[in-house]
Amino acid sequence: MATNSKNREILILVLTLLLTVGILGLGVRYFPRLSGLMQSSESPNQDSSQSLNNNDPSSGSKSQPVASFDLNTLDTSLPNPTILSIDGSVSIVTIVKQFQVAYNFINPNLPTTYGIPDGKPNGTNAGLKNLIDGKVLMAAISRPLNGSELEAGIVGVPIARDALAIAVGVNNPYQGGLTLEQLRLIFLGEITNWSDVGGPNLPIKVINRSRDSGTHSFFQESVLSGKSFAPDGANFTTVDQDETTPILRALGNDGISYSTVTQVENQQTVRILPINGMSPTDKALVKNGTYPISRVVYLAVPRKTSPAVKQFLELALSPSGQEGVQRAGFVPVK
Repeated sequence: MATNSKNREILILVLTLLLTVGILGLGVRYFPRLSGLMQSSESPNQDSSQSLNNNDPSSGSKSQPVASFDLNTLDTSLPNPTILSIDGSVSIVTIVKQFQVAYNFINPNLPTTYGIPDGKPNGTNAGLKNLIDGKVLMAAISRPLNGSELEAGIVGVPIARDALAIAVGVNNPYQGGLTLEQLRLIFLGEITNWSDVGGPNLPIKVINRSRDSGTHSFFQESVLSGKSFAPDGANFTTVDQDETTPILRALGNDGISYSTVTQVENQQTVRILPINGMSPTDKALVKNGTYPISRVVYLAVPRKTSPAVKQFLELALSPSGQEGVQRAGFVPVK
């Protein structure tokens, strides 16, 4: 009898262990993202080995490398703030909002703001200036950092891929596409009539984005090769505020402008022109860098920062954060 009793005890112990392992396995299988983020929230000072891969292995041989940044190189010796303040790009506001919602879940005691005042982002260039001046702790930017910003100790963490869409009014009689060279000449002021690109005899009204816009800077570098835009005049206007909706409303039947594709593709009043026969709405062309006006967008921070800021960056690069990038209509970098 003693032997049978001992055998039953051993059997119960074995079954208990198997059940425990099974439950843990299910937890790892179904809640890995939540588990990892909550662990980061409980220990914002812990060292993380997470860094951005230099290439996206799923995008094939055409994928353009994304400059890697190891978050562990940040100096997180500053104390955590009472508010995590962010400013920057209007173009990627939907991404930032995704991150804010997720960050509030894992760190509910630390509110975040976007823009000065909150909810009014001032554009990439103004956001970077506010970051350097110490008015905010992070900037969401739609262009790479320049030399003076790097010298100021700012670093950029790539968070998503994006593309610019060239937009005209939905009733614009021009029905074709443009080559990248034709687009360049239009914004340099050397092509001024739609008939010059095969359209009707109608002056081209160019509406350029604000100089505070990182999209403005990126377009100038990537499309105009750094040359100056045409001067403002009768048919060329550079707007003062970095706001997309007023630009799209002003296009009419003869206007042309540009914006991040997510701000244009679902608008009923405008139409996207193909560039070199390709559309930025094709996410595969954006991901592998084939579409000619593709870019990477970033979160910028001082190299000396706080554990809470690093935690926000870790969230952005986590599987959940990159799912948020995709929900916002952008292309993940990981």
